[in-house]
This record gives sequence, C-alpha cells and structure tokens, in this order.
Amino acid sequence: MIKPHGSDTLNPLFVYDTEKHHQLMQEAESLPSLMLNSAAAANAVMLGAGYFNPLEGYMNLADALSVAENLHTTGGLFWPTPIINLAQDISGIEGASRIALRDPNTEGNPVMAIMDVDNIETVSNEQIQMMAKEIFGTLDPEHPGVATFTSLGNNLISGKIQVLSFSYFQSDFPDTFHTAVEIRNKISERGWEKVVAFQTRNPMHRAHEELCRMAMERLGADGVVVHMLLGKLKKGDIPAPVRDACIRKMVELYFPKNSVMVTGYGFDMLYAGPREAVLHAVFRQNMGATHLIVGRDHAGVGDYYGAFDAQTIFDEKVPAGSLDIEIFRADHTAYSKKLNRVVMMNEAEDHEKDDFVILSGTKVRKILGEGIAPPPEFSRPEVAQILMEYYQSENG
Repeated sequence: MIKPHGSDTLNPLFVYDTEKHHQLMQEAESLPSLMLNSAAAANAVMLGAGYFNPLEGYMNLADALSVAENLHTTGGLFWPTPIINLAQDISGIEGASRIALRDPNTEGNPVMAIMDVDNIETVSNEQIQMMAKEIFGTLDPEHPGVATFTSLGNNLISGKIQVLSFSYFQSDFPDTFHTAVEIRNKISERGWEKVVAFQTRNPMHRAHEELCRMAMERLGADGVVVHMLLGKLKKGDIPAPVRDACIRKMVELYFPKNSVMVTGYGFDMLYAGPREAVLHAVFRQNMGATHLIVGRDHAGVGDYYGAFDAQTIFDEKVPAGSLDIEIFRADHTAYSKKLNRVVMMNEAEDHEKDDFVILSGTKVRKILGEGIAPPPEFSRPEVAQILMEYYQSENG
C-alpha cells in the first residue's frame, strides 16, 4: 500500500487507548482552556484522524509563513497550507504550558484536545495578509476563504496536541465519517491496490459519476473512494446529509457492487482552489489512495481561479518526489447528444457546441429550487428526486 506522506507509518493524533483517553479527559477539566474557532477545530479533527500526517500539532509562525510562501516547513517537509491555531482572545491561557482545546461546534463546548503549548506568537496584519494572498491568490474580502482566514485573530498558538474527540462528525455522520486509519484498513480488507479518490462538496451528477468511471477504467484501478467534505461550507451549498443520500443512491444504482467506497472527512472548506487541491492530494495519500481526480476548478469558488489552475500547480509548485500520489487530470466534461453519454470535451471528435448538454451547478440549483427536475443527461432521476425534495422543503 502507498506510504503516508512524510513517514513510513500513519501516526494519527487521536488517543485510542481507553484508559489514557479517560485520564486526559479528567486532566483537561483542571487545565486552562481555549475555545477554538471552527477552522482550528477542523484542523484538530484532521490531525486526530491521521489525514495531516506527519504533523504532530499546530505549526508555529515561522513554519506557517514558510508553508504559505514556499510550500514547505522550515524543516523541509512539503506541505501546501498552514495548519494553525489562531485566536483572538488568549487571556485565559497566557503563561500556560498545557491547555485544553474546546469544540466551538458542539453543544456544551466539550474538550476536543489537549495541547502542549510551545509558543504563543503575535501575527501582524501584514503577515496575515501575506499568508492569505499566498493561500487564496487574492485578498478580496468577498472571497469566503479570505473572509474567514483574515478574521481568525492575531495570536498563533503552536505545539503538539493529543486529540480526544472528532467533534460532531462521528455522531452526525456515523456511516460516512471515517478516519484515514479506517479508510486504509478498508482498502486493505478489500485487497485494493490501485485506488482513485474523488473529492466532492456537492451531490454527484452524471459528469462526476462518469469521471470516476473513466478514471477507474483508464488507470485499471481496483476501486474508487468517494471522499466527501462533511464540515462547514459557504451559504447556498447543499448540506452534508442531503449530499450523502444523493451519492449513496447513485453508487447503489449505477456502479458495480464493491467498486466504490462512500466516505467522508471532517474539515471546513477553505475554497483555496489550487492550494487546496494539493492539500487534498496530501491527505488522500495519507488515507491510502494512489490517485486523486482533479477536475475543472477543483476546490474553487466564484471566478477567482483559472479552470485548470488546480492541475497546473502540481507541475509548477510541487517538486518532483514530494508526493507519491498521482493526479488524474480531468478536462471539461459534458453530455454528448451524439454519443448519448458523458465525455471529456477535448476528446469528443466532430462535435459542435450544440452537440453538448452543459449545465453548471448554479443553473441546476436554480432549476431544482423551482421544483423542476434537471434533464436526465445531467442528473440521475433518483438523485434529482432527493434534491428536489430538499429544495422544496427549503423553499417551503
């Protein structure tokens, strides 16, 4: 099986030993505590689940700046985005060497992790802006990722963590949320060697379905892991339970049995386009995938990124040998009226523009919101039904 990024074995930061877990939970009650923001909490979940292997906690300022600018830590580890714990108010933890980190997304704000504090550093507004510009390629405050990142605070708390909870992900998504450890085990149990990962924050339509099929066939892969984001999205995106139902229905009806694994991970979407695509590659390697599908405007938002910037970054900014996982590059996909199937447009010979059915996700959301089923060339009818019911309940 493919090795994890940066180490021979996967080292998740979740404390699996029951007795030790119990002791740490008791200790946490007597420690000074910090209420995390959602971004830092999501990082803790990813560190706990082994997705951010080989990191042992939150980065210090020097590493965060180096990663933002050069895609590697000061120690030389390749890493695409800063994994940090920024806070606005540190009055409750000043001078503390060990603190409890509390979950902002779960009622009662239970302890998520215990942190050994190496340092609390002040980050200047200029440094925040520099990191945001490098990560997101823009400082436009309308960009959801920029808006979030620049509002997290100017105090950076770094150090190792021991993770005690996966927040709300395990209770809300018991069948879908899986750690990198669990996915590696499932891949191993199935005897899969060549494994394609598909990233999604949306329900899967015909084009996505076909991309998975194309990747499997062309790579001679044993299976596909559909790995959906379960964390916070921007306003207007379809909530995780609805996406989950859509994807499971599509897999059940339109893929051979045992060829697709439907899983999810707990993280807040960054909307960082190319940089986020590279982060996706890192943690898909950690979960055991050998290939990641990177399509048009992967992890993008609005018109901030070029259609294929998330593919070219792997040529321009990822040094050879930095990652073992490979990228399956997808072109624009559309339904061909001539061939009666979804094709990559650059491979369709003798086609005019009118020979394709092209519908954007935005257009489909509009159609669904009006209670109209999208055309079968775009969406499987069983999937469209789930989406229409959701939109109609939303629009009351």
